[in-house]
Amino acid sequence: MTTIAEARLGDTVMERLTALARLSEDPTCLTRRFLSDAHKAAAAQVQGWMEEAGMAASVDAVGNVVGRYESEPAGRPALLIGSHIDTVINAGWYDGNLGVVGAIACVGELARQGRRLPFAIEVIAFGDEEGSRFPTTLTGSRAVAGRFDPAALDATDEAGVSVREALEAFGCDPSQADRIGRTRDQVHAYVELHIEQGPVLEAEGLPVGVVTAINGASRFEITLAGMAGHAGTVPMALRRDALAGAAEMIAAVEEIGGASPGLVATVGVIEALPGAVNVVPGDCRFTLDVRAPEDDMRAEAVAAIDARLHEIAGRRGLDLTIKRTHDAPAAVCAPWIMDQFDAAVERHGIKPFRLPSGAGHDAMAFSGFCPIGMLFMRCEAGISHNPVESVTTEDTDIAVRVLLDFIERFEPHG
Repeated sequence: MTTIAEARLGDTVMERLTALARLSEDPTCLTRRFLSDAHKAAAAQVQGWMEEAGMAASVDAVGNVVGRYESEPAGRPALLIGSHIDTVINAGWYDGNLGVVGAIACVGELARQGRRLPFAIEVIAFGDEEGSRFPTTLTGSRAVAGRFDPAALDATDEAGVSVREALEAFGCDPSQADRIGRTRDQVHAYVELHIEQGPVLEAEGLPVGVVTAINGASRFEITLAGMAGHAGTVPMALRRDALAGAAEMIAAVEEIGGASPGLVATVGVIEALPGAVNVVPGDCRFTLDVRAPEDDMRAEAVAAIDARLHEIAGRRGLDLTIKRTHDAPAAVCAPWIMDQFDAAVERHGIKPFRLPSGAGHDAMAFSGFCPIGMLFMRCEAGISHNPVESVTTEDTDIAVRVLLDFIERFEPHG
């Protein structure tokens, strides 16, 4: 394998990402779910790369691979740098994996130069960011942030295997899962390199951007009850058509969601019943997902949507039920970390550009525990969670070198 000393950092990272993509549960595509055999193979590979880069590395009680590059003098607090190596089913190669392999490349370059910094660096390859096997998510990052919920050990997959059983098969000790959390005095900050998973950087013509916040999200299940009837005999003016009502509501969601920069609102699933070509739909169910980088903005949008949906339902004679199924606050990035990332970007001759993250990341688990920051890298057409997910070697080299620059000049705050 090409070493970091022999090539651009981007070449090495891309080569390793290709190797990591071969470690899959499915030989026809990349699927690497939490605590699967493929995940175990990937963890072993990542641990080997960490050790090659000069880190002391091991797998912790929840399946995270943790590599520590010691400070000079030893024992100083650490800058945590991480992302995840589990994937969705039929995944792309770069989501999560890029942040892990890129961070290892940065540490490897420091080791090659024989450099130690006045703070330690811990690179962490988390598991269960995607939640694609168990009804859990952020298990690995929550544990490191001291927020592990022991009830997660009893969650089971479709085959009835519990997280506890899967951890034991992985070679971990689940009884220690709630004891691996870092203390605040052990950590300066957490940062993460990640593909954008959106089209903004590509539209701006920029290889990297600095994240301002990970959007908070509210999700709902919405049910409408009208009256089913014969499609040929019920006059239009006398109908209580649940699907027509839902259509007007979805248009209102789109209108409100587009009213403020950074706000997004999505109806992703809809079902009309009884679902016959010649029957006026009497019932309809749909989902609603509202996200924003500021919690007040999200709350105002949710209230506005709620009011419009009730107005539409009342006018159309429909019974409306709105059930909140998920609510997560925004994870705001530390301004001083954003400033240091901006400076690193500018030193590479690139215009600093800030943008929110519409997707969730491991960084969310550290929000409120320690300062967080994220660096986004451009991906083609913003496509992610898809095997056509694509990045260039040139962008990868830039992003990893910006991260390395940030690390080399990192100044803890406060």
